[in-house]
Amino acid sequence: MATEPDAGTANATGPGTAAPRARSSDAERAACVEALQDAVARGLLTPDEGGGRMGAALAARFRDELPGLTADLPPAAALPRAAPPGWPQLGSMLAAQVRQAASAVRAGGLWSRQALVAALVAVLLIGFLVTLGLTLAGLGGPDAFDGFAGGGPGHHGGIGR
Repeated sequence: MATEPDAGTANATGPGTAAPRARSSDAERAACVEALQDAVARGLLTPDEGGGRMGAALAARFRDELPGLTADLPPAAALPRAAPPGWPQLGSMLAAQVRQAASAVRAGGLWSRQALVAALVAVLLIGFLVTLGLTLAGLGGPDAFDGFAGGGPGHHGGIGR
């Protein structure tokens, strides 16, 4: 089976010949297909036209075949970068979650499973906050109650000797 050289390859010699055509890489073809998919999503191309151009992009062997597929499309608008939520947004999300949980408790009744779980979480949270406050104030910890008069081993008047 005889093969013909690609058009534009370096088979011609002489001063008036063109430079060899550069082959396109998978990454270049994928970038072109991504731009065409974006154009279809924005309504600039019909799905049929976009599909035809994507097929041509995937079949492209040389770099100079790719720009013609997207030449009539405007550049994609830069999307504004979403900022991570700050403390005010986190506080409002927490308030919304608490309101939703409270309405679920009201709908289920006071002795529903949701109400009991909410009460347990509230008690644990309050206990944690009190313990944290005492620890930060220097009143908590393992050595907090070592100062009782008569405390320590044997302070029960000889019981356990």
